Amino acid sequence: MGIPLYDEHMEITFRDTRLDKLETDADFDGGFPSQIVAAYRKRIQQIRAAVDERYLYSQKSLRFEKLAGDRKHQHSMRLNDQWRLILEFEGKGSEKTVVIVSIEDYH
Repeated sequence: MGIPLYDEHMEITFRDTRLDKLETDADFDGGFPSQIVAAYRKRIQQIRAAVDERYLYSQKSLRFEKLAGDRKHQHSMRLNDQWRLILEFEGKGSEKTVVIVSIEDYH
């Protein structure tokens, strides 16, 4: 299943300016291994191309899931077996924005 081609796409903001820089500055690695940086950049492209979070749920390889407990307002997305991208949604409907919160080691 390819990425749907629509005029609309998900807007992204970053909780941490280093995560914004990690996407846009080819020389910046933020202290992460190169494979995590590459996976992060790929995930950001996938999020930007998605119309809404239903597409993210439909891509089983992303392991996109809602978190529980104190983090029930957050979602995680797989970068590899060990690392996850943590994000939140703000707003509703077509005004919904994805907030990139952190990259976390789950082991």
